[in-house]
Amino acid sequence: MKRLFKRRGARQPGWMAVSMQPGTLDFAHGVCEPGKKGAIRAWGTRNLADSPKDIERVAKELGVDRYQCLTLLPPADYHLLLVDAPNVPAIELKRAVRWRIKDMLDYHVEDATVDVLDIPMEPSAGARGHSMYAVAARNEVIQAAIERFSAANVPLSVIDIAETAQRNIAALFEPANRALGLLYLWPKQALLTISFRGELYLARRIDVGADHLQASSAEAMNRVLLEVQRSLDHLERQFPFLSMAKLLLAPEPRSTGLIGHLSANLGVAVEPANLREVIDFGEGTEPEGEAAWRMFHLLGAALRNEIKAL
Repeated sequence: MKRLFKRRGARQPGWMAVSMQPGTLDFAHGVCEPGKKGAIRAWGTRNLADSPKDIERVAKELGVDRYQCLTLLPPADYHLLLVDAPNVPAIELKRAVRWRIKDMLDYHVEDATVDVLDIPMEPSAGARGHSMYAVAARNEVIQAAIERFSAANVPLSVIDIAETAQRNIAALFEPANRALGLLYLWPKQALLTISFRGELYLARRIDVGADHLQASSAEAMNRVLLEVQRSLDHLERQFPFLSMAKLLLAPEPRSTGLIGHLSANLGVAVEPANLREVIDFGEGTEPEGEAAWRMFHLLGAALRNEIKAL
């Protein structure tokens, strides 16, 4: 797909990803071109008072008006739903997907902003049906994000999600013609993505996070192991043309021991995701430790490289 929740106002090449939290503004400026290493030209955190004027002040200091800007929705603010792809012309696709997901939401579908992510078929599949992801968020959530940026005179072009941001980083690690898994730990949840040739084939949230694992819970370790194995089994059944290269574990806030547990029990190589292998941080300092964990999805969002449309 081209953009999630698209808005007008394209700027010069490169993306400035901005995340506003109470008391802080995180940012990352990235450039990603086909066939080249990803580049993060700047990243960091600024303290601020939670007011439009102070946000505007910080935005001016960073010169965000020179870039296309994007932000990420919090994971709790949207649904990512797997649906059968409707057999309709492209112009009718989103309307057809709305109909497909209307009973999957806990609010009226007319109150939702909806976009789609296609899951490419095997070339030999012919006209056989396939699946796609529908992204749905309440209109009021999207509008609130737009208004917050507008009030601070920050040019917002795209509202993105963690799954595609994570896919952007995974795509940089992918070996040629092999699929790659990437696992990220939020405090209370984990996000597993599997991508192939830069496309998202699987995205799954697991109800175990860093907090559970840091409590040295064997049960939590085994729960993650089980859910990852189930996901790999599902991938093998649904996409037999994919060959898994390895599973990467994203930076953690603190070591959980999960990588050792997965390595010992999965039938696929498990390695840490070393960002410096695939991202050029230029003359700046790359984020490490807790900063790399906290900034991970913002870095991925800044490394957008989407030139294809459905």
